[in-house]
Amino acid sequence: MRASDAERERIAELLREAVAEGRLDMDEFDQRLETAYKARTHGELEPLVRDLPAPGSAVAPVGSSAPAPLRGSAANWPARIGGSATSKGAFALWGGFNRKGRWTVGRLFTAFAMWGGGEIDLREAHFEGREIEIRCFTIMGGIHVTAPPELNVEVRGIGIMGGFGEGSNEDGEIAPDSPHVRITGLALMGGVGVDRKRTKAERRRLKEAREAELESRRRHGPDGREAGPRGEL
Repeated sequence: MRASDAERERIAELLREAVAEGRLDMDEFDQRLETAYKARTHGELEPLVRDLPAPGSAVAPVGSSAPAPLRGSAANWPARIGGSATSKGAFALWGGFNRKGRWTVGRLFTAFAMWGGGEIDLREAHFEGREIEIRCFTIMGGIHVTAPPELNVEVRGIGIMGGFGEGSNEDGEIAPDSPHVRITGLALMGGVGVDRKRTKAERRRLKEAREAELESRRRHGPDGREAGPRGEL
């Protein structure tokens, strides 16, 4: 079967996401991307992504109209659900706390900050169950929650002479197999903020992948022929 431009673009997107996940280094990405833009048939495209899906996910057949699976920071959510909680709460009084990196969030996690602050980072976290509730209470203090764009997060807190709500939000579709995280609680003369953003390392990988893709597009036209010194075919 002959491959279409849309199918080549979809394979290119999967390769870009694979770089963001750390599955491919930049040399491998550049080689596969060049091959993808030159490909004429499905048989040439399929090997380029055959070894990339995370456990529990699958790449749709090249000729299928089904959408490509969500990847990036949303990849491999099933492997991040389950196991014993490493933390079920945090407390700060005239000080601070943080939970970040690779840790396992309890099904019910309670955080309290009074005249202090706390940071809860979910971007690399694992989760004790599929349903998670994070309760945040602050009095004249602040708690900051950071989640990846693909995580299903629901904010229900109340602010009294303070704020309780969502802040910045990077682009990203909610992954259907991610945990459902409810953030509830009360901010009294203080604040609880929830931001959705990627880690610096992931943003850097995505930037490098986009730059490599643009360079490949500059060198090769849509039909895969080598471009001239000024970009002419």
